[in-house]
Amino acid sequence: MSSPTHPHLQKALFDYQPYWAECYGTSEFLPMSRAEMDQLGWDSCDIIIVTGDAYVDHPSFGMAIIGRLLEAQGFRVGIIAQPDWHSKDAFEQLGEPNLFFGVAAGNMDSMINRYTADRKPRSDDAYTAGGLGGSRPDRASLVYSQRCKEAYPHIPVILGGIEASLRRIAHFDYWQEKVRRSILMDATADMLLYGNAERAVVEVAHRFARGDTVSQMTDIRGTAFIRRDTPEAWLEIDSTRVDQPGKIDRIINPYVNTQELSDCELEQRNDKWIEDKVYRPKRADEHKLQFHPRAQLKRETTVIRLPSYEKVINDKALYAHANRVMHLETNPGNARALVQKHGNVDLWLNPPPIPLSMDEMDYVFAMPFARVPHPAYGDKKIPAYEMIRFSINIMRGCFGGCTFCSITEHEGRIIQNRSKDSILHEINEIRDKVPGFTGVISDLGGPTANMYRLSCKDPKIEASCRKPSCVYPGICQNLNTSHEPLKALYREARNLKGVKRILISSGLRYDLAVEDPEYVQELVTHHVGGYLKIAPEHTEEAPLSKMMKPGIGTYDRFKEMFEKYTKEAGKEQYLIPYFIAAHPGTKDEDMLNLALWLKKHNFRADQVQAFYPSPMATATTMFHTGKNPLKKVTYKSEAVETVKSPEQRKLHKALLRYHDPENWALIRKALKNMGRSELIGSGKNQLIPEYDPAEKDKKYTAHRRKNTVTAHKKRTKGKLRTQHTGLPANAKNKKGNQVKIKNKKRK
Repeated sequence: MSSPTHPHLQKALFDYQPYWAECYGTSEFLPMSRAEMDQLGWDSCDIIIVTGDAYVDHPSFGMAIIGRLLEAQGFRVGIIAQPDWHSKDAFEQLGEPNLFFGVAAGNMDSMINRYTADRKPRSDDAYTAGGLGGSRPDRASLVYSQRCKEAYPHIPVILGGIEASLRRIAHFDYWQEKVRRSILMDATADMLLYGNAERAVVEVAHRFARGDTVSQMTDIRGTAFIRRDTPEAWLEIDSTRVDQPGKIDRIINPYVNTQELSDCELEQRNDKWIEDKVYRPKRADEHKLQFHPRAQLKRETTVIRLPSYEKVINDKALYAHANRVMHLETNPGNARALVQKHGNVDLWLNPPPIPLSMDEMDYVFAMPFARVPHPAYGDKKIPAYEMIRFSINIMRGCFGGCTFCSITEHEGRIIQNRSKDSILHEINEIRDKVPGFTGVISDLGGPTANMYRLSCKDPKIEASCRKPSCVYPGICQNLNTSHEPLKALYREARNLKGVKRILISSGLRYDLAVEDPEYVQELVTHHVGGYLKIAPEHTEEAPLSKMMKPGIGTYDRFKEMFEKYTKEAGKEQYLIPYFIAAHPGTKDEDMLNLALWLKKHNFRADQVQAFYPSPMATATTMFHTGKNPLKKVTYKSEAVETVKSPEQRKLHKALLRYHDPENWALIRKALKNMGRSELIGSGKNQLIPEYDPAEKDKKYTAHRRKNTVTAHKKRTKGKLRTQHTGLPANAKNKKGNQVKIKNKKRK
C-alpha cells in the first residue's frame, strides 16, 4: 500500500493547470547564469532556488527535485548554487524572479555539515565541487534569505529543506548551547515549508502566479508563517499546564504512554472522546455556555498553543513538554495546527503535508534529470554525487522513530513508495545515460533499506495512531512486515540487461528483517558487497530505551541468520555493527559494558560515532533538558543521564576504541576511578594491558642501553677511548702529565 487514505486529500501534483511559461519546454540543466537563460530564450526567471549545495541534476539532491517539479508545472526556474554570501551581488546574478525566491541550506543542516560532533570545523564538504569546505556560511538558510531580501526587498522568500524543517519552532542549538527562535523569525523570510515539500511548493507557486499574497496562503499544509492573532472560528487549546498532565492528556493527547499501547486502541478511544466532549476551565457562568463540541473540535479548526519562546528558553520542563507535543502531532491523519508565540507575534505551523501517493512519487522521479553535475563544475569531483550516482531512492519516510535521527521530523513516519516499474525504468536510465556505469547499482534504498511497501494493516488505525514508532518497544501487530514486494523488486532488478549486480547500502532495520528469513537469505546471497553495515547502536538497555532501539538480542538473531546464509552461499562476508558513544541515557558503566561486549566478540571499531544533537530531535531534548519526552513531562519526571563534558565524551569514544593504544591511559584511569581495576591486564577477560606501548618501548630502550654500556666496559677493561681523539682514557703527554680530555667519553 503506497500511502494511507486521509480525510483531507489535496490535489494531486499532476492535476494542476500548467503555468503559461510551459511553452519554453524543459532545459538540459536549470540555468545558473544569464547566458544560459539567454540560450533558453528567457527574459527572466519565475522562481529562483538558492542552495548551499553544488547543483547536481539528480533526484538525490533537493534543489534538483524541486526545480524539475516546478519546471514540469510550467515555471521558469533558475539555480543559484553556493553563492558568495558576503554581499548581495551573487543573489542578483539571475535578475529579479517574477514570483519568489526558494531558499535552502542544502541536503544537510549547514551547522552539521560544517562542524563535527565535537564542534570542530570540518575541512571538507561532500556537497561542494572539489570537496573543500568553506563554500557555505553557518546557518546558510538564514544568511541566504537575508541577502535575497537585500537584493529585492519586495520579492517573497520561501524557506525549505532539512535545515528549515528542523528549526521550524524554538529549538536547542548545540553550537551556541542555547535555545534559538524559529529560523523563520531570524531569516526575515515570508514562509517556511517543512518536510518533503512537493505539495506545498507547487501550491505556493500556482497561488503566487494567480496573484495571491503570503497572507492569503494560510491554509496550505506543511507550512509555517507568522500571524498576530488566532483567527475567528478556531478553537485554541493550551498545552502548557504541565502540572496537570492528566487533563492535558485528555484534551490534546500529548502524553500517550507509547510503551504500553497495543493496537492503537488508546488513541482511537481518545479520538472518539475528543469528538464527543471538550474540557474547559470552570467558569462562574458555565451553565450559560452554549456550544457544539463536534463543530468546535474539528481538526481543521483546532490549534494547540505550545509554550512561548520566552518560556521555553528559561524552563527546561516546558521545552521538553513542547517537544513532546510537537512530535505527537506529526501524523498527517490526525495532526492539528500548532502555534508558538515569539515576542508579540505567533509562529503558526499547519499540520504536516499529506504523503505522496505512489503515482505522485513516480511522477516526481520521472522528471528529465540529467543525472550529472552542472557543466560549470568541469572535471571537479563532487563527493556526494560520486557516492550516489549509481544509487536509486525507492521510498521515503521512516516509522522507526529513533530519537537521535531527524528523518521522521523531516520526511514523516508514513512510507511513501515508488512503483516497481518506475524503479526498474530508472535503473535502465542509469545504464544508458550515466557516464562510467559498469553494471553495478550501488544501492536500492532510502532512509532505510527494507521499509519498502510496509505500512499499517488498517488505514483507519494508521490515521489515528500517535505512537512515535511502529517497531519499539516491539513491532506493532498492526504493522505489515512482509518483504515480498521488496524481494520481487530485487529479483527483477538484478535480471535486467546490462546489470551485473545490485548492492544494498542503505541502513537496514534488522529487527524487521528477522521477521522474514527469506528476505535475509535473498539479501545475503545476492546483494552484500563483502560487508553489511547495520546499527544496533548499543548493547545496554538504559541507552537503548532512550534511543528507541531494540535490544542486542535482536542483533544476535540477525547475525546468526547472516552467517548461516553467507556460509550456504559459499561467500566470505562480514557484518559491521555501528555504535553510538555519549548518547543521552548512557553512563560510563554502560560504555564499559559495551567495550567488554566488543572485546568478547573480537570486534574492533574503526570509526566511532559520537552523539550529535541535531535541532528538534527527541534525543537532543533529552540532552538539553535532562528529561525524557517519551513519557509524561513534569518537573519531577524521569531524569535522563546526559554526557556533556568534553572529557566524558572523549572517554565514551575511547571505550568504543578500547583496542587503540592511544586510549589506554585514559581508559586505565577511568577503570581505577570506577573501581574496576581487575579489567586492567593482559588476560582474556581483561580490557586493556597494564602498560602503554610507548612506556614499554622507553623502558626497553633504557634497559638495552644500560646492558650495552656494561658489556662494552668489560670488553675494553676500562680503556675507553674518547669520542673525537681516539686516545686512551689514561693517556699521558711527553712530560708525563695526565692528558686533559675535554671531549665526553664514549659510552
